[in-house]
Amino acid sequence: MAEPVVRIPDAKVALSTASVYPESTATAFEIAARLGYDGVEVMVWTDPVSQDIEALRRLSDYHQIPILAVHAPCLLITQRVWSTDPWVKLQRARSAAEKLGASTVVVHPPFRWQRQYARDFVTGIWRMANETDVRFAVENMYPWRYRDREMLAYAPDWDVTKDDYRHFTIDLSHASTARADAMQLLDRMGDRLGHVHLADGRGSAKDEHLVPGRGNQPCAELLERLALSGFDGHVVIEVNTRRAMSSAEREADLAEALAFSRLHLASALRVAGS
Repeated sequence: MAEPVVRIPDAKVALSTASVYPESTATAFEIAARLGYDGVEVMVWTDPVSQDIEALRRLSDYHQIPILAVHAPCLLITQRVWSTDPWVKLQRARSAAEKLGASTVVVHPPFRWQRQYARDFVTGIWRMANETDVRFAVENMYPWRYRDREMLAYAPDWDVTKDDYRHFTIDLSHASTARADAMQLLDRMGDRLGHVHLADGRGSAKDEHLVPGRGNQPCAELLERLALSGFDGHVVIEVNTRRAMSSAEREADLAEALAFSRLHLASALRVAGS
């Protein structure tokens, strides 16, 4: 009997530029190209290059690495990046994605203190999604915890499956921090899952973003399910390498994450093919 052929999975594996922090956005393109990633997701934040469409286009062209997604500036440290108006931020993220050929804009739900933005968020995201072919994929978050106290920092909810969005991003590190069942979250997202942030966690109150396989999240199981379901979005490695002692150690972590992702995407297809 002939050995089953390992099929190449449809899902592309991209590197989030946040994964090289404190290195620069430009360094992320260089590493992604050298390691053989299929593309990058640009985290728009305080690095001026991440905010500059022409600079990003030059990096993409030079390294021959496509920009597959744009992460809108939703973090606390990016409150003044691309305006203080959150809707302007999303409009600029959409424009960047359209000009750079990215298929997805990743967006967090609003902070609870952004009351007007939170009140209009669900309908506003639908309105923006109807104006473009770019996917607005809303990402699951988590409660903030300190000792025995819990703060619901996001609105309408950190669990974005409680609201009606066209597309979701699932983040396994965030699921770990929320102490939520990632596979149940995946089930609730169903065919509206448009994007994946792959990282691991151990259930800490801090958002860990470990290299896949180093925590207790079902990273392998999720990848295998995506491969078998014909998932047509992107799998983005979004891990924390800040503790890397050298550039070589950081690169080794990112190579391991890429190998893990490709292995489990392909192994599911191999089993199915046999």
